[in-house]
Amino acid sequence: MLREILATDQAPAAIGPYSQAVRGEGRILFMSGQIPLTPSGELISGTVAVQTEQVMRNMAAVLETAGLGFSNLVRCTIYLSSMDHFAAVNEVYGKWVGTPPPARSTVAVAGLPRGVDVEIEGTAVY
Repeated sequence: MLREILATDQAPAAIGPYSQAVRGEGRILFMSGQIPLTPSGELISGTVAVQTEQVMRNMAAVLETAGLGFSNLVRCTIYLSSMDHFAAVNEVYGKWVGTPPPARSTVAVAGLPRGVDVEIEGTAVY
């Protein structure tokens, strides 16, 4: 097995040519970025905190499909529409990932899919 594609209907389906997650050899799970879409594809608007809660629910569903949880995360990247959202996203994210948290980078970008304010991707280990 070089790679195994993982997908769940408990998180939004891919909206492009990518997989929700790919399990690679060496016991590593690479999760594509999650945005605030419900599993049915409804875009969650509202505050960046509300958006981040949906992103974290999506990540939890993908991790669960792989038989993992947030304690298995070793690296995340958070993409924000503005660094003004950093504190609110950090608060929600911190509640979900627990202690000790994974390594992380946070960057502000010119734009995100569907005009959302936050997208988070992660790497987990088994």
